[in-house]
Amino acid sequence: MKKRIFDLLLTVPGFLVLLPVFIVLLLLIKMDSKGPVFYLQERIGKGFKPFRLFKFRTMIHHADKQGLLTVGMKDSRITRIGYYLRKYKLDELPQLLNVIIGDMSLVGPRPEVKKYVDMYTPAQQKVLLVKPGITDLASIKYSNENEILAKFTNPEMGYITQVMPDKLQLNLDYIQRQSVLFDLQIIFATVFKIAI
Repeated sequence: MKKRIFDLLLTVPGFLVLLPVFIVLLLLIKMDSKGPVFYLQERIGKGFKPFRLFKFRTMIHHADKQGLLTVGMKDSRITRIGYYLRKYKLDELPQLLNVIIGDMSLVGPRPEVKKYVDMYTPAQQKVLLVKPGITDLASIKYSNENEILAKFTNPEMGYITQVMPDKLQLNLDYIQRQSVLFDLQIIFATVFKIAI
């Protein structure tokens, strides 16, 4: 309950302050390419419960039919405005709605698609004991994940065998240490990482 109150106290005012930014981004996305403004993708949340994750669309419409992973910022599916939305993590802003709805928290393990959740070991499945978040320790460490994956001959296999297990371990470490103060540290570290 304390974490929920913390989330709402930060998210609701934050959403209202960012509303003008939302409107500008909505218009830019609409002018840049055909398709919906938001990209809704099913992710797995707390207790293995699926939910719809909100993002600003950064790719051409139906790009997910060509694969779930994005490799590098030169992926031909990424739109012109989408490049900048991804670079500055602005595509993640609509997830504030997921926090307000209650599907997510500000800080917690990043939610994954079912395809990859099905690969979790019993130990790794413990990340699903808490609400997923907009940011976490893994988001900070892997802020350039697309570039990291681009270095693999087989990016998806690199993600499954190296990146995903490390991210899950960071999330399990977070669960052991979670507190309001630690959440604040992660939020500030995320903002700093995006800003530099």
